[in-house]
Order: sequence, then C-alpha cells, then structure tokens
Amino acid sequence: MNREHELTRLAQQWEELTIANDRMFSMVMENNAICRELLRRIFPELAIDRVQRVTVQKQVNTPLDARTVRFDVYIRDDQQRTYIVEMQVANRQNLPYRLRYYLEQVDHSILGPGDNYEKLAGYPTYVIFFCDFDYYGQDRPEYRFEWRSIDQPDLAAGTGQQLVVFNAQASTFHDRIGVAGFLKLMHNQIAAGDPLVEQVTREMKRIKQDPERRRDYMKYELDLMDARSDGMAIGLAEGKKQGLEQGKQESIVAAAKMLLGLELSRTVIVKQLMSAYDLSSAEAERYLKRAQE
Repeated sequence: MNREHELTRLAQQWEELTIANDRMFSMVMENNAICRELLRRIFPELAIDRVQRVTVQKQVNTPLDARTVRFDVYIRDDQQRTYIVEMQVANRQNLPYRLRYYLEQVDHSILGPGDNYEKLAGYPTYVIFFCDFDYYGQDRPEYRFEWRSIDQPDLAAGTGQQLVVFNAQASTFHDRIGVAGFLKLMHNQIAAGDPLVEQVTREMKRIKQDPERRRDYMKYELDLMDARSDGMAIGLAEGKKQGLEQGKQESIVAAAKMLLGLELSRTVIVKQLMSAYDLSSAEAERYLKRAQE
C-alpha cells in the first residue's frame, strides 16, 4: 500500500472520528467548559465550580524500572480534587488492574519525596473510564467503587479515592440520565436537546476543521504504522537470521510484545501476526498469550 493511498485513507478516517476515539476525546476535553460540565454530570454531589488545570496525554514520572502510564485527560479542580478521565473502546480483559495501577500513579504525581502521607488528604482522586463494553456484565450504565469494609459495608476506609466505570453498551441509561447523551455519542448517536452533546459536537467540528490538528493526527498515525512495520521487519529478519524454528518463535513473540506496547486492540494484534507470519488465528492467539506472560 503506497503512501499516497495511506494519506487519503487517513484523511477520510480523520473526518469520521467520533468521541470514542481517544485522541479526539483528548482534544475535545482540552475545552475547560466541556470538562467542567461532564464532571458536574458525573459528580453532581461535588458541586464543582471550576477546573483549574486540564492536561491531556499526561505522562506520569515513574521509577525507571516501572511501567509508564499516559493519562488521556488529567484534571484538577478548584478544590484540589484530581480526576483521571479515560476513553476505552477495546476490552483487553485487564480493566480492574489498570484501574488499580492508575490510582497508584496518581498518588505518585501528588506525593513528592519527603512529603507526609497526610498531604493526600487534600487531594481526593477520581478515576473515570468511559468503556464501550460491559466488563462487569451487569448491564448497568455505571459502576462506582471505593474502599469499604467487607464486614461493615457502610464503613468507608476514607482513602479519598473513587473509581467510576461507564458502560456505553448498557441497554438503558435511565439510572444515569446526566451522561446518557454522552454515552450515546460514543456510538455517534446525537441526543437532541442535550447542551453537553451540542457543545461536544461543535467542538469536534471545530477540531476537524483545524489543519494543524489534522496534520498532527495523520503524522501520529503514519508514525504508528511505521513502528508496526519496523517491528514486523525486525521480527522476520531475526527469525530468518537464526534459521531455526525456535528463533522464529521468539521473533514472533518479540513482535507481539512490541505491538502490545503500542496498546493496540487484541483483534488488531492477532491480525497483524497472522498477516506477517502466515499464522492461523489460533496460532497468533497462542503467541500473543506468550507475549503477555
């Protein structure tokens, strides 16, 4: 596939992006007014007055030997409450562990060397995931979690942390009418008369008309494709160089690990492995499983 064809395809893809695309979501959330309104609808009990800081694609400094994390949207309001908001379309079967790690990384971003633990009391933390799948399988539009006593559920641990998972696949949104329009918008369904939906759709239109945004998106996607292609070439070359079946197997595992590092969906990775190494779907799945071990 030549470069010109790829550019044409990416230009069309740019025009068809929805709020469910994490990059489009991040760009829209740079708008403080939209950020504030979405948070107000999720947490009406917090009486959020204004947001003071919005950072998209924020990378948290971690120890050199720890896995790095990049938040879609990092928000701090006027009461020093911290919100991490993520758009997650692909179900990678690891949502609870990702939530756990995100909570830890938020604390790393707040608590510096020599700080007392009490500092965290002034920074309540909320991690919010908008998912296009129902990980918990209860057909609820929202799942909300916090630390509580197993023996006495009405006794909270008082950590100041809360996890919120939205499910855009729910059959009904009656219980969460405030964000119903936003959840439907993830499927490109426009809820007429919803001011937040109108704000978001206007902002998406403005972003798509911005030539600099368009160039940045296309460059990012082209770089991503090049990284995938390079990874496949390296894996194949290594396998051929060793000339052994074991070498080929290790090269496929290495390529699978590289694709995992790009945070591609499981389906995309399997297809890439099948195409590059002439594998069956079952074989590609086995190599992907090895790469995740």
